[in-house]
Amino acid sequence: MSPATIKSHYEAIIVGAGAAGMSAALSLSRSLRKNHHEGQETPSILVISKLQPLRSHTGSAEGGIAASLGNEEQDDWHWHYYDTIKGSDWLADQDAVKILASEARKTVIRLEHEGVAFSRREDGRIAQRKFGGHTSEFGGKPVKRAAYAADRIGHQILHALWQQCVQMGVTFAEEWYVTDLVLDGIKVPDTDSPAEEQHKDGEHESAPLTNPCAKARGLVVLDTHTGETHAISADTIMLCTGGAGRLFHTTSNSWDLTGDGMALALKAGLQLEDIEFIQFHPTGLGHTGILLSEASRSEGGILRNSQGRAFMQDYAPGHGDLAARDVVSRSIMAEIDAGRGVADPKDPNGPRNCVWLDMRGIGEERMKTLLPQVYETIRRFADLDPTVDLIPIKPTAHYTMGGIPITTQGQVYKWADGRRCPVEGLYAAGECSCLSVHGANRLGGNSLLDACLFGSRAGEAMAEQVTSALSGKSTAQSGDTRSLEQTLATRRSVIDRILDDSPSESDHAQAPDTNPNGDTNAYQVMQTLGGVMEDAVAVRCDQKSIARAEEEVADLDQTAQGLKAHSPDAAFNHELTAIMEIDNLLTLSAAVLSASDSREESRGALFRRDHPERDDQHFLVHSMVDREGRVDWQPVHIVDMPPSGRQY
Repeated sequence: MSPATIKSHYEAIIVGAGAAGMSAALSLSRSLRKNHHEGQETPSILVISKLQPLRSHTGSAEGGIAASLGNEEQDDWHWHYYDTIKGSDWLADQDAVKILASEARKTVIRLEHEGVAFSRREDGRIAQRKFGGHTSEFGGKPVKRAAYAADRIGHQILHALWQQCVQMGVTFAEEWYVTDLVLDGIKVPDTDSPAEEQHKDGEHESAPLTNPCAKARGLVVLDTHTGETHAISADTIMLCTGGAGRLFHTTSNSWDLTGDGMALALKAGLQLEDIEFIQFHPTGLGHTGILLSEASRSEGGILRNSQGRAFMQDYAPGHGDLAARDVVSRSIMAEIDAGRGVADPKDPNGPRNCVWLDMRGIGEERMKTLLPQVYETIRRFADLDPTVDLIPIKPTAHYTMGGIPITTQGQVYKWADGRRCPVEGLYAAGECSCLSVHGANRLGGNSLLDACLFGSRAGEAMAEQVTSALSGKSTAQSGDTRSLEQTLATRRSVIDRILDDSPSESDHAQAPDTNPNGDTNAYQVMQTLGGVMEDAVAVRCDQKSIARAEEEVADLDQTAQGLKAHSPDAAFNHELTAIMEIDNLLTLSAAVLSASDSREESRGALFRRDHPERDDQHFLVHSMVDREGRVDWQPVHIVDMPPSGRQY
């Protein structure tokens, strides 16, 4: 579906084609078709993806999508609302979470109508299973809330959305890599008018933001098929580029999740919100980090230490193995630190940095029916049979709770002088963004819901702006493209340097140990960075580990600036894109470390050994960090659930 030619201007561009990007593309296309009047110019829309869309990481989501359907037992969206806020360690914005929980049912039904083949009960209704942290009666017993499709729900959603996009005639530029986001402005308007208002019913709902601090102009994009770089202007742009698991060596994320959208925002002069909160999924397969779905525990899997003890009841007596993910991950690390870890059978003399996942009680037939992907993954990558063998697992970097700050309509903003200043024409959705509905820790099943629900909402908001522009009601036109052309020229110069195989004095000055055709390459730097970040902030950290990592990241950045590709051809040059990806990861890692250092407390996925307690007096706020490492703080939206203790 890659077009033969790309235009120089589009009314709307979406970057990324996972669940958020394709939900947005569908919502945008349908809204524009509905609003289109005869004789009016037809809006041009483009979806840019650095992968073929069906390879997007959404396809790896396994366990389920959360919604209080009540198909298996009584459920209520208010319970889902409470669980999500509690799971977030009270850092989530409650107005946004209320939308997430109350519209979850409608979102799942819409996905069903779009072709998602959910697993079914005998009566034909969508089947649901338990997931960690989801309860009945505001923190009571675990409840079956995750709608699933065996353990391949992401695969089902991705393919259904793709088919709908094909039916709608959505235009994709596949395997195109966005190198630069171009904004005009980046200033704080001099105004005393509030960016938000308090609604009469007491709910702190984000009002439409006015007085923009910047305007989205366009993108610079590399066509990896030809090696050509293009400047594309746009009236509206949406970033749906996914997470940044490749910051860490052990991760469940695919190779393409290098934080590109978040880094684009930082480099363009924007901020990231709550980027210090990186979720580690408790059950990554020992030596690979490949995800073994939470469904493996909801269907009966048990975590055991080297003594064979089912230890989670010691740490979370109410919920055991189905406590929130941050609680389970820390419990696993506590067992390992206490000397009760086990070695991966593939490296029996190696470190004892795993525990056992015991799935033997599930039964082979049930496992193959409800957990086929988990079963196949263990057989293929661990050479073990989960029906008879204990499986080595350890926490694996899984989800980025923070990201580009957005409103509940998906509009990107900058936090300055105590208010939200919007970026005109710029939107975001999915894992690269931050509402915040996940706060300091995401509950399982809420990521797909977030991507599909808020991706659709952002698409509708984007369509409204495009329609207003075409009808003359808005002045949001691309106008002057000089900044875009200048950025294109700069990017071409950078690419020429990367592809130039002749060493220069500046190269040696920047990275004296780097030989353009020698051993140092982007993949080595990425591997080293993963180890640095894992040692510094994986599951637990302190000021010393953060400071040490900041020095090491600075050294790696020095090396990365001198990297060159081994081939001078730009077409299909994966090393060229890898060099730009490691630059994005290094930019993002510096922001993660700065935000982690500034938050002197432990909350959700961030556990500070030197500040082990939650501190609501000083840190019931969102961190807002820029590229220079400056951290500002934005208050959390508390509506009707004041902070309280968090036990499972």
